[in-house]
Amino acid sequence: MTDLAALSLQSAAPWWQPQAGRALVIRGGRPLAGTYPISGAKNAVLPLMVSSVLTPHLVTLHNVPASLDVAVLAALLQRLGADLRWSTTDEGLSVTICADRIQPGRIETDLVARMRASVLLLGALLARSGEARLPMPGGDAIGLRGIDFHVAGLRAMGAHIDLAGGMIHARAPAGLKGADIRLSLPSVGATENLMLAAVCARGTTVIRNAAREPEIADLARCLAAMGVTITGLDSHTLVIEGGAPLTGAVHTVMPDRIEMGTLACAAAITDGAVLLRHAQADLLGAAGPVLAAAGVVLEPVDGGVVARRSPDGLAGTDFVTQPYPGFATDLQAPVMALLARAGGASAITETIFEQRFRHVDELRKMGADITVRGRTAWVRGAAALNGAAVTCTDVRAAAALVIAALGAHGETVLEGLDHLDRGYDRIAEKLAACGAAVARV
Repeated sequence: MTDLAALSLQSAAPWWQPQAGRALVIRGGRPLAGTYPISGAKNAVLPLMVSSVLTPHLVTLHNVPASLDVAVLAALLQRLGADLRWSTTDEGLSVTICADRIQPGRIETDLVARMRASVLLLGALLARSGEARLPMPGGDAIGLRGIDFHVAGLRAMGAHIDLAGGMIHARAPAGLKGADIRLSLPSVGATENLMLAAVCARGTTVIRNAAREPEIADLARCLAAMGVTITGLDSHTLVIEGGAPLTGAVHTVMPDRIEMGTLACAAAITDGAVLLRHAQADLLGAAGPVLAAAGVVLEPVDGGVVARRSPDGLAGTDFVTQPYPGFATDLQAPVMALLARAGGASAITETIFEQRFRHVDELRKMGADITVRGRTAWVRGAAALNGAAVTCTDVRAAAALVIAALGAHGETVLEGLDHLDRGYDRIAEKLAACGAAVARV
């Protein structure tokens, strides 16, 4: 991160401090024990922050994860004219956002290129001010992930959108209007973008084949607190009544189900037992039975879930990533790292992103026996993994390498830590509190 970018982030999110050291060193072989607090969900907080653009009134979010993606989005909102006030308590990080003087002008590339969720500003700015101009969004290099669904839906609502020179220029001078929209695939990002746009559109918007992820429902609950009527939650058909006067809102971000699954794998691969505070096992969808079949025990208790390895040990199992309630693509890499130490063979088929096996080569450096054919990875559990020098290639690949390192013999050195910091709130510190030998160098 350049000094200029670091200053921009700290201006918008004063709690963010670039971590010292370019590498994370993990010495494996230590069972995890103790309490690991699960943070607010990365995949929920970003659209929730963007929702503040829709109203001139205050939006307060509690249980905000102190992650790099949150700091980047805070800087984007600040450049648009929003004022952000942060507070930290024993319950975590909170932010109050005031967007009464939002400016829809062009957003520079430096921040947008860092995160995919920046595309959600398209729908929110169109809804609020009738215009949006931003660069094509960046993020992890895990697949094409075009914005065709976003653009088609917004055009159905009356927006004029030009895509040229790496820029998106959207206009709705007469305002947006409600529409009946069918998504070709249940895209989470497109569903969220169209929800945000529909809030200020005239009339009723119906989103068919909408995504059903819990983070969609979390966004809907926050919008409802602002005065929006939304029905069809947890179904594939969302109905949004647009045009109602919006108020402010106070909302608590849901716990991160992906962090919960990641840490459950970490506890099991080290043969430890960890209380995942604030975790909710019912948010895992199909990943819950897959983890159980792999030998991960998740025991609900007061205040969270205890994760440990089954007395029968780890076992190979097959799964296919699918939209929720199917197995989350964001948990594919962490569970692959776990299965690299399981008895027997596993078949993992990735149907969401075509380039989401980039962590395989890094796991092989540690002794994992993995063969990729097309969109399926065949994993044969190894008797042991060994520490190595590896590089994080995306957010969830970084989590997979942390899991593998915790369960490996010897020392693992991870580089590319921006990816880890983007999606996980102080993961090294929280792991160290559970007995892991982990440090930045």
